[in-house]
Amino acid sequence: MARAVLNQADIQRALTRISHEILESNRGSDDLVLLGIPTRGVILARRIAETIARIEPDAPAALAGALDVTMYRDDLAHTRMRTPSPTELPAGGIDGKTVVLVDDVLYSGRTIRAAFDALADLGRARAVRLAVLVDRGHREFPIRADFVGKNLPSSTRERINVRLEEIDDDDAVSIEDAPSEGGAR
Repeated sequence: MARAVLNQADIQRALTRISHEILESNRGSDDLVLLGIPTRGVILARRIAETIARIEPDAPAALAGALDVTMYRDDLAHTRMRTPSPTELPAGGIDGKTVVLVDDVLYSGRTIRAAFDALADLGRARAVRLAVLVDRGHREFPIRADFVGKNLPSSTRERINVRLEEIDDDDAVSIEDAPSEGGAR
């Protein structure tokens, strides 16, 4: 049985806070790029970009893009293969920019490690930061998020479910016991 952790209002508050923290850290929106990791990270990156545009009206029109890391993963043989999505960079690319990677759940760190490899093939960012809606712990790589919506310590036997309106018809985060076959997220 799933236990609700965040509702729509909680998610909006977290993304608003993350947007303010990103602007403060970067000293504005100049030379800022948000790259969402498919699927839900792309949606979150767009929402953060929209919030930044409301906070700072002079922000560049296209801050958000998508970074597909599927073919850079080191665990392809051990996990279900996801169909690759296109990588879409905002105009101007990433060279010399502060890139904020955006994902829904930070768990082992493998996805973010793959994102570093994908970024290296696209250019040379001035700095790379990480924003996540949920940080659940259990790292396998020395990676930490710079901007976190909710720290959610959890058991490896539990699964974090992020639902977003654009895909799932509602906004919510819940936690539940994972099926015995594994596949916890």
